[in-house]
Amino acid sequence: MMKLHTLFLLAGLGTAALPALAAKPLVFCAETAPEGFDPVLWDSASTYNVTRQIFQGLVAFKRGGVDIVPALASKWEISADGLSYTFHLRKGVRFQHTDYFNPTRPFSADDVVFTVQRWIRPELPFNTAFKTQLLGPANYGIAQSLASVQKLDPYTVRLQLKERNATFLSFLAMGFAGMQSAEYAEQLLRQNRAADINQLPVGTGPYQFKSYAKDSAVRLQANADYWGRPQLTRSLVFAIVTDPQVRIQKLKNNECQLAAAVREADLDSLQADRNIKVDSTGAMNISYLAYNLKRPQLASRDVRVALDIAIDRDALFKALFPRGGATQAVNPFPPAVWGWNGKIRNEYNPARARQLLARAGYPDGFSINLWALPVQRPTNPNGKLMAQMIQQDWARIGVRATIQSYEWGEYLKRAGQGEHDVYMSGLTSDSGDPDDFLWTALSCSVSKNGQRFCNQEFDQLLLKARQTNDRKQRTAYYLKAQEIFKRERPWITMAHSRIYIPMRKEVQGFVMNPNGSFGFEDVYVK
Repeated sequence: MMKLHTLFLLAGLGTAALPALAAKPLVFCAETAPEGFDPVLWDSASTYNVTRQIFQGLVAFKRGGVDIVPALASKWEISADGLSYTFHLRKGVRFQHTDYFNPTRPFSADDVVFTVQRWIRPELPFNTAFKTQLLGPANYGIAQSLASVQKLDPYTVRLQLKERNATFLSFLAMGFAGMQSAEYAEQLLRQNRAADINQLPVGTGPYQFKSYAKDSAVRLQANADYWGRPQLTRSLVFAIVTDPQVRIQKLKNNECQLAAAVREADLDSLQADRNIKVDSTGAMNISYLAYNLKRPQLASRDVRVALDIAIDRDALFKALFPRGGATQAVNPFPPAVWGWNGKIRNEYNPARARQLLARAGYPDGFSINLWALPVQRPTNPNGKLMAQMIQQDWARIGVRATIQSYEWGEYLKRAGQGEHDVYMSGLTSDSGDPDDFLWTALSCSVSKNGQRFCNQEFDQLLLKARQTNDRKQRTAYYLKAQEIFKRERPWITMAHSRIYIPMRKEVQGFVMNPNGSFGFEDVYVK
């Protein structure tokens, strides 16, 4: 892999110093538990933060950026018509040797074929045995856009598209696209244990799975057979600490050396501690409130607009982001992403909101449930407070909101089943491409049972943008798509924020990614 290896960090260190470094574990205080360990099954940042240490894709995003660089493929070619991608695989890569799997051969084209066919051929034996939707590939419409995967020789594979897709290469660097072992899958299938691919993962990455104590800690260890640089951190622990104040206290007590992103309100305390440093970046993210469009009231565009323009965003931001580390979201992706529509504006107008409700047939308002985010996120540092302030704003136009919340895993599950009226959510892009915000959350391909947004005019614009490499033309499509989004109002857009990552000063080699994700390759405690 083409990585930003931190070779300079070893300058002046003698061989005798290495064992001392290697003996120090690295503990990361995470805000929530992973949903599982098979990357194709999930689409949450908390899960990918764990699985990206274990799995690798054919390509990767350059550390600290969004450029595509080689990973398990050392090089590739794209045909002139943009429909054929030929990948030349890196030789000498071995899958992780664990207590539950002993690989007998290196990574090869067979593993790529197995992995990609999982995405596009649900009728294959392993998929039918597993019987679970693969959220990652589904969100990007992989099955609809990818025609086939073909082994040309043991170290060459070709992926054939049904139609041009300007963003396709970036898909292969996403968290869901980690390459799996076909040999391991065959073993699980023989033993009638296909579901264990989500409990006992095997990848090619710098760290391998050791154990998981549910809702407590995920333990990883350095992969002794790793094809890349040996890791100085031998033991990597994800400690699950849901309370943000407890995470900070553990960091100060050196019970963890890094922690999940913190709230602006906590920065003064952290920056006053001489043992703590805080890295930050303006991330490619958004928080929003998503409507369940199957609800009769919310099927009305007038109602959706009314609920949006009834919210006093200025007051809300003063409470949630007192240091100004966030901007109000107007469109479904931030202004730092190319193609952002600067002509669109938010509106705060309770009087017009009441008029819209009356026109929609609700002059006296109605009752609704509002789900408060149960975990802290940079774009939503206090879901309960946000919900309470929105509840007050909606009450002024006659809408009576009942605030509900659940444990994070349950929250995601119930929202996926459409049990909500309005729920808080968010999105962070890996690639910095508008498609990564729009397709994965707003296209018809991810609309389940009609509860999500599906607009044919909007969808056609996204498809056209995927089918050209001309950025000027793609921008024109996205500008129009944002106008449709604002007209139809499937979300209440809330915030784009900076991300603040606190860590002990002895942590070396950590690089902030623009999407706020955590990569622990070449990170160690001095």
